[in-house]
Amino acid sequence: MKNTLKISLKPNEKIYINGAVVRVDRKVSIEFLNDVQFLLENHVMQPEKASTPLRQLYFIAQIILMTPGAAEEARAMFRKSLSLLLANFTDDGILAGLKEIDRLVGEDQVYDALKAIRALYPIEAMILDSSAPRRPVQREAFAAAGAR
Repeated sequence: MKNTLKISLKPNEKIYINGAVVRVDRKVSIEFLNDVQFLLENHVMQPEKASTPLRQLYFIAQIILMTPGAAEEARAMFRKSLSLLLANFTDDGILAGLKEIDRLVGEDQVYDALKAIRALYPIEAMILDSSAPRRPVQREAFAAAGAR
């Protein structure tokens, strides 16, 4: 983190900071003065919402950020899932995004990787909703990799 980062939270809002869950009881601002891994409550995906390949990848990446004790296992699952996605998507935008996401996670910039995954959701939705012939993501292979 090159600059300080200030975040405002509403009453009863949660923030996940380096694996700790913090809930504030009133409106507050937090200023991070050094590098920190955090996730705002409204960016936390619940398991039942991980209903597409990219949302499943997001869920795995958020585990890396939110649960440091399980980070290595989640990183292994992330690598497996990412390789399946790279092998099955054919859209150049998705492929370029996935390579950037791989780089970000490799450099431990998981928060930025989560933002990059969310940015790909509209492209994924068009691909999944399209009736045009495409090379489908093989959900069985994805599930076998433990991404569910």
